[in-house]
Amino acid sequence: MVNVAVGPHGSPQWAADAIVSGGGTVTDYDAAVGLVWIDFDRVDELERVLDAHPNITWVQLPWAGVERFAHLFDTRRTWTSAKGVFGPAVAELALGMLLGGMRHIVAYSRLSHWSEDHGINLVGARVVIVGGGGIATSLASMLKPFGCHVTVVRRRVREMADVDVVVGEHDLDSVLPGADAVVLALALTDDTVSLFTRTQFELMEPHAWIVNVARGRHIVTDDLVWALETGQIGGAGLDVTDPEPLPEGHPLWSMHNCFITPHVGNTADMVPGLLSVRITDNVRRLARGESLDGVIDVDLGY
Repeated sequence: MVNVAVGPHGSPQWAADAIVSGGGTVTDYDAAVGLVWIDFDRVDELERVLDAHPNITWVQLPWAGVERFAHLFDTRRTWTSAKGVFGPAVAELALGMLLGGMRHIVAYSRLSHWSEDHGINLVGARVVIVGGGGIATSLASMLKPFGCHVTVVRRRVREMADVDVVVGEHDLDSVLPGADAVVLALALTDDTVSLFTRTQFELMEPHAWIVNVARGRHIVTDDLVWALETGQIGGAGLDVTDPEPLPEGHPLWSMHNCFITPHVGNTADMVPGLLSVRITDNVRRLARGESLDGVIDVDLGY
């Protein structure tokens, strides 16, 4: 048996149930060696809990994107995230955005009259995925039936299933010309803030779509507005924005070649079933003294 706490107080019962399913015992902070933290916003409270309880040696965070918690990371504890857990769900949304944008489906749905035909194929398209984690892996698999040529840009260059070319992060600009679509699916770090500026949009094709299912701050919003207004790129599908939420009246809301979803790559309805599996598995691993899944590299911040 391993003692694991759930925080903050008042967290949903499914988190405690997941600990028990892994053979753990749900305890208070004082008796715990592990902590499953369910809330994404109460970061200050988590910091206070950890400062007061050095007995906690493992912290499970609720999402794959953990930039809000990065200032807490240390080597005294093992930190795990949900990276890989929501990959298929987010990739599914990215695929829908590619089809909705490239085939002009969303733009058609906004009309109240018959119109001229527009759109390009996803079948056989050249797709660049920026990021090499769970979302990229799942999306590459989903794109395989479409016969897409998939290029992945990632920090560590290594072969990936269903991917034609893998290049390093410094080669991003070289793979944008000729791409029919670009999907952002990477972690937000100091190095990836403002990754897409006017410079990158100028390298893209005038018919190319950009889809962002990662973090809004990867893109300089004013530069994206320019690229859409001038026809520098074909369009944008955004599940994340900067700022977020995007204010009412912002130009992106009314652009015919842009559509926005409210950060729903994974929803509240999806979280219990998906995250419970990670919690249960890691509780089992902790009890057996095995390596945990989804370990955060505290130096990289994800």
